[in-house]
Amino acid sequence: MKNLRLIIGRSNPCLGLSIAKQLGIEPCQTFIGNFADGEIRFKIGEDIRGTDVFILQSTFPNADNLLELLIMIDAAKRSSASRVTAVIPYFGYARQDRKDEPRVPITSKLVANLIVSAGADRVLTMDLHAAQIQGFFDIPTDQLVSDNLFKHYIESDIFGRCECNPREDFIIVSPDIGGVKRVENIASRLDLPIAVIYKKRKKISGEAQALKIVGDVAGKNVIILDDIIDTAGTMRQACLKLKEEGCAKIYICATHPLLSGQAMENIDMSGVESLTLTNTIPLSSEKNRDYINVIETGRFFAMAIHHIHFEKSVSILLYEDNDLDLWEN
Repeated sequence: MKNLRLIIGRSNPCLGLSIAKQLGIEPCQTFIGNFADGEIRFKIGEDIRGTDVFILQSTFPNADNLLELLIMIDAAKRSSASRVTAVIPYFGYARQDRKDEPRVPITSKLVANLIVSAGADRVLTMDLHAAQIQGFFDIPTDQLVSDNLFKHYIESDIFGRCECNPREDFIIVSPDIGGVKRVENIASRLDLPIAVIYKKRKKISGEAQALKIVGDVAGKNVIILDDIIDTAGTMRQACLKLKEEGCAKIYICATHPLLSGQAMENIDMSGVESLTLTNTIPLSSEKNRDYINVIETGRFFAMAIHHIHFEKSVSILLYEDNDLDLWEN
């Protein structure tokens, strides 16, 4: 893979190094810093002319890391890279994907336009908040999904520690209507029933309130599956509602750990058995808890980069449980 280059931004260096290790390459030499006024300064420290460049950068926290991504893409294009792929484990501004009230922007489309205008030839991301955001990009966009990662974790760790019959005592729960399709996919592969929490948001504050649970959770061990945990206020309400309905234990699996504001306090008070996250966003030490598990995504992204570089199908990664042969050229 002598023509492949991996540029790592400052949003998630540990994930970048993990990807490089899985690919068996050294990250591209770069300099990233800031001028005294905070302006981002970037330079590529080696020749990348004619190479296939992958730039790893999540856009959380949103503004600085997004701008850093755009600057790195521009630098790679001006250095005559043959192709530049923006690898964005967490795509920020994904929750503003439609005009749901007057005089608001569609920020997801704006950010997509910025990435394309900066010079990206392709985008690789994971678990977009809304699948239609793929259509906002006028370039090929691959969305990885964390279904396999969580499926394997549920089978090995949650079921593995349970002395009961998992298929009878567990149920998968979607925290809102928008997540039903994803929950149905994992539930069908695990042969588990599903339930859905219906909620509404207050017009002024935007705060979500759990209203009703559709599905029988009484006496069941519940696995809540979500893509983003931000302040965890909604998640706390969902857990309280599930407890009111008589569920036994609650396990939470979520892809992107934003964990803003009072998120950790809300989760601490939710009475969950475990919170399982991926490392698309690094977890700071002050947010770590004994009940938190982090799933490594480096190998998953490395496999996707490998497939893109060798012009192979990426879709097989979404459905293939056995990845032993997926590294073959």
